[in-house]
Amino acid sequence: MTAIYDCIIVGAGPAGLGAGLYTARDRQKTLLLDKFYPGGQINTTDRIENYPGYENISGPDLIATMVKQVKTFGAEIKTSAEVRKLHRRDDGLIEVSTAKDTFAARVVILSPGSSYRALGVPGEDRFRQAGTGVSYCGTCDAPFFRDKVVVAVGGGNTAIEDTLHLAKYAKKVYMVHRRQEFRATPVLVEELMAYVKKPGSNLELKLDAVVTDIQGGTKVERAILKNVKTDTIEEIACNGVFIFVGMVPNTAFLNGFADLTQQGFIRCDTAYLRTRVPGVFAAGDCRIGAAMQLITAVADGVNAAMWSKHYLRDAGWWNQPLSDALSPGEW
Repeated sequence: MTAIYDCIIVGAGPAGLGAGLYTARDRQKTLLLDKFYPGGQINTTDRIENYPGYENISGPDLIATMVKQVKTFGAEIKTSAEVRKLHRRDDGLIEVSTAKDTFAARVVILSPGSSYRALGVPGEDRFRQAGTGVSYCGTCDAPFFRDKVVVAVGGGNTAIEDTLHLAKYAKKVYMVHRRQEFRATPVLVEELMAYVKKPGSNLELKLDAVVTDIQGGTKVERAILKNVKTDTIEEIACNGVFIFVGMVPNTAFLNGFADLTQQGFIRCDTAYLRTRVPGVFAAGDCRIGAAMQLITAVADGVNAAMWSKHYLRDAGWWNQPLSDALSPGEW
């Protein structure tokens, strides 16, 4: 017999745990399903300094605290439970199937997160361990490279924004891009070029180049670059390599169920986080418009949990347009 819950949360990262805390504390029967184990990407973070309430905490320690808190209110967390399929039944319940089990819920919150797109070069996996020198988030990790030399890779909006942020902390930043032209919006490219050209700039462009290898002992010591036009090899001594080549949302299992962008992000109403499927919300890095930060992922989960109460009380709310008058606290 299929177990029925008030809320099933797909993904037990920061967004899922934030949602689970609120639904479980609201006395909803709550189940969190995770492909591996709670935490997601944040488990690889050695130091977090931008989460309110903690001056400095590791990703695993923060997640352990969140998991304990969520379980305190009665939520179930199933690990090694990769969701394969979702289906909305005629009675309005949403079925969620893993390889072994099928569950059903009145509300589902999708929070499977996203993965950083990798370069796929030697040394990348080895040094992506916390504190060893490969990072995918300038906003998160720039302060840890104060007065050091770093290499930044990418050419889109996030690459430019995070590289400029890195330049506030690092002694020297080399920005590597495989073309002469950037994919970013013109205003960001103009800002980048203005920074590069200012006297004494600590930011240098390496265009028509790619990183082919990341080397070092226990930490990153150098990056190997190759010019794509001349095949010239250049070695840059550095303390870290920041990779800004995009995100891959973990949403392949939602094809045919949720409405996805070409890149795989879940389309949703970004105010109430409603997807096209009644009773199904999206939260965290998997959705369109996500800020890709720990604190905003948690906030997304909380918002999805709060808005889900409107749907649980009145299914007709799902089709109501956005309203200035409606807020979670007005019931």
